[in-house]
Amino acid sequence: MTKRNKIIYWIATIWLSLGMLSTGIVQLIKMEDEATMMKNLGYPIYILTILGVWKILGVIAVLVPKSPLIKEWAYAGFFFAMSGAVCSHLANGDAGKDFFGPILLLILTFVSWYFRPSDRKTTTANL
Repeated sequence: MTKRNKIIYWIATIWLSLGMLSTGIVQLIKMEDEATMMKNLGYPIYILTILGVWKILGVIAVLVPKSPLIKEWAYAGFFFAMSGAVCSHLANGDAGKDFFGPILLLILTFVSWYFRPSDRKTTTANL
């Protein structure tokens, strides 16, 4: 892995982790704005707990060395959660500002996944 790719990976991964951790905590404590947004999107409030727990576990999985298969699942979960958020806001007719966070996290998920070091990738030997 080149030094450039390593820097790109860690910058994207740190920002992704901070974004997912902070939104996961906000969802776990069910902040009023977050609960209101979920109600407006048509989701039950308990989904906040589920999303919050999985985001925090995903951050741990992405940052901790080893377990490439679990990392793949975490990246997939981040992708599904953020693309689902974009689609939900789109279907709800929300303003452009509501798309910024999920789209940014979606891009960071892809960049972190794409530039991850080879020891963090799955291979047939790791399965």
